[in-house]
Amino acid sequence: MVRYQGMIWRWAVLIALSAVIAGMLEVVGLPAGLLLGPMVAAVVLAVRGWSLSVPTSAFRGAQAAVGTLIAGSITTGIVATVADHWPVFLMVNFVTLAASSVLGYLLSRWQVLPGTVAVWGSTPGAASAMVLMAQAYGADSRLVAVMTYTRVVSVAVVASVLAAVMVGGGSGHHVAATWFASVDPLVVLRTIAIAGVGASVGVVLKLPAGALLGSLVAGAALNVTGVAQPVLPQWLLAISYAVVGWRIGLSFTRDTLRVAGKAMPRILLSVALLIAFCGGIAAALTRWWGIDPVTAYLATSPGGMDSVAIIAASSPVDVPFVMALQVLRFLGVLLIGPPLAKFVATRQGGVPPPVIPT
Repeated sequence: MVRYQGMIWRWAVLIALSAVIAGMLEVVGLPAGLLLGPMVAAVVLAVRGWSLSVPTSAFRGAQAAVGTLIAGSITTGIVATVADHWPVFLMVNFVTLAASSVLGYLLSRWQVLPGTVAVWGSTPGAASAMVLMAQAYGADSRLVAVMTYTRVVSVAVVASVLAAVMVGGGSGHHVAATWFASVDPLVVLRTIAIAGVGASVGVVLKLPAGALLGSLVAGAALNVTGVAQPVLPQWLLAISYAVVGWRIGLSFTRDTLRVAGKAMPRILLSVALLIAFCGGIAAALTRWWGIDPVTAYLATSPGGMDSVAIIAASSPVDVPFVMALQVLRFLGVLLIGPPLAKFVATRQGGVPPPVIPT
């Protein structure tokens, strides 16, 4: 009984601390605050020796919600935009993915971070999905999260400043979450059912991050064909982000923090190099294809789709163009991430990491 009460007390502290930190991050407009807040809170308690764990079923449910959220971004409008600009999109994504892949490979070869962490951490965009995929392929998701979200925050700051300076938007116009907005309960239940079926199929097929990929594919297919649009309430997405953050943060140790701290200067250098490279691509789009600078930078920026979407929505830019390029790159990352991680593991003298069902 005492042990049970102690566990309830620890979860209460974790939830309260997560809410405080996430709230502070949301107030200042930091992207991914709903995930970073709980992750930081979990790290603080984990390194103090608090023993807590997130049930696998809850984690899979959170993965399915994240997959459904991404699926909602893949619309017929984005497909049409890709069809109109496919040569430019393919070229930009190929060059960006090639640069990030080389950077990740070099960081791994120089052993800045262990194993294939640098490969996953250098992949541009889809931050939460990449952390989940990395874990499914045997990489240390804690260090991947440190590297990935350092880049997400850095990219968001640069993009917000650029938007504020060039078009007077993006800075100070953080989109507040409508936590309890009116939504059709039947539509939400239908979305949950679709996500649940997709996630179950992904897990049964033993796909990496199966719950995420299964719900993403199912939701995107129905969304593009017009059969059903994925809709989840903000409070449910917030809980899902928190669960993912807790799962990552609670696995941290003092040794993990020591490794991350030691590698941080080189992580920041790699982030700066990737941002500068994508900025060069954006400049080329502006010069040769007439895309306005802010639209070009947001479209090519190596941050998360959610943070880019928030900044784009609060700035006078071509949002379909931005999101189409981001979504297409995300799909490219899903394709090249696993084989690149296996290649790096083999080149380092090890064996390709096994696929671990999650």
